[in-house]
Amino acid sequence: MIGKLDPDTLGRVLEQTGASSGDLLTGAAYGEDAAAIDLDDGKTLVVSSDPISLAADRAGTLGVYVACNDVAASGADPEFLTNVIFLPEEDDETLATLTDQLDDAADDLGVTIVGGHTEYVPALERPLLSLTALGRTDSHVPTSGAQPGDRLLLTKGAAIEGTGILASDFADEAREAGVEQATLDRAAGFFDEISIHREADRLRSAATAMHDPTEGGIVTGCVELAAASGVDLIAERDAIPIRPETETICEAMSVDPLRSFGSGALLATVPPAAVDTALDSLSGADIDAAVIGEVREPSGDDGGSDESDPNDDGNSDGSGRGGDDDAGALILDDERITTAPTDQLYPLWEGEA
Repeated sequence: MIGKLDPDTLGRVLEQTGASSGDLLTGAAYGEDAAAIDLDDGKTLVVSSDPISLAADRAGTLGVYVACNDVAASGADPEFLTNVIFLPEEDDETLATLTDQLDDAADDLGVTIVGGHTEYVPALERPLLSLTALGRTDSHVPTSGAQPGDRLLLTKGAAIEGTGILASDFADEAREAGVEQATLDRAAGFFDEISIHREADRLRSAATAMHDPTEGGIVTGCVELAAASGVDLIAERDAIPIRPETETICEAMSVDPLRSFGSGALLATVPPAAVDTALDSLSGADIDAAVIGEVREPSGDDGGSDESDPNDDGNSDGSGRGGDDDAGALILDDERITTAPTDQLYPLWEGEA
C-alpha cells in the first residue's frame, strides 16, 4: 500500500502529541498541514513538514516547494528549512543532484537551509526526502476558517504537480499512449510553477481559509478543507480549470486530474465582497484563478462517498476523518465526498515495483 494513513489510524496518531502547550494556536488535526505557535510578540511561527518519497525527477526542487507551500498557505513567509535525505546506497552523483536542487529552490524562494541529516539506508529502493519549513506571520490563516457564504477560489489549475510528474517520470509510457513530445516538454515545465508563495501572499489578507492540495489532488484538498472547517464545499467539475496539457496527458494515462497531485494550486475561501479584489490582485500578478464553488453549512447527510478505504466504517474518533456525517464534505457535481481518494498516480508507481 502506498499513500496516506486510513482515517481511523490517522486519528489515533493525531491524538498522541506529547505535552500540551499554551502557546500552540493550531496543532495536529486532519486537514491542517501546518502548526501555528504564538511567539508573544504579535507574530505567529508556522511550521510544516513534508516528505518526497516517489517522484524521481527534480525531487529536491519538489521537496522545497511542497514544504514551503504549507507555510505560505498558512499566511506566513517561508524563512527556514531543515532537510533530511535518505539514500539507498552510496551514490555521490544522486546526492549532488539532490543538494543542488535543494539549494537552487531554496535560494529561489529566499529560504535558508539551516540544518538536517543525511545517511545511507540500504533497505530503501529510492531516495527519500523529508523537509521542515518555518516562517513567521502576523496574519495566520488556518485551513479551519472557511465560513458559509464564502466563495471557493482555485489558482492555476488541477494536477499541476501530477502533470509534471507524468511528463517526466512516466514520459516513456505517455509517449507510448500517444502523447506528443512537445506536449510533454510543456508539461515538464509545470515543475517551475509548484510554489504558491506569490498567490498566498496576495490572498492572505482576504482569505478566511487557505489550503495547498497535494496528494489526491483538488478532491482531497477540498475534503480536507471542508473537514477542518466543518462546512460543505459545493463545486462543479466544469468550473475547475484544467490545462490542455493536463487534460491530454491525464486522459492518455487514465488519470483523473482532480485526483492527482495538486501542488502548484492554492485553494482559498474568500467572502463574496472580497472576491473581485482578490481575483484582480492575482490577475495583476499574472496568476490564473477561478471561482470553482462556494461554502455552505454542512448538510449532515451520512450518504457520503468514501473513496479512500471501502472497508472504513466511518467511526473515526474525530481526530482523523472517517466517511462521516456533519464534519463537512465536498459536493462535486451532486456527489457528496467525505473521505480523501487515493492519488491516481500511485498505481503507476506500484507498477514499477
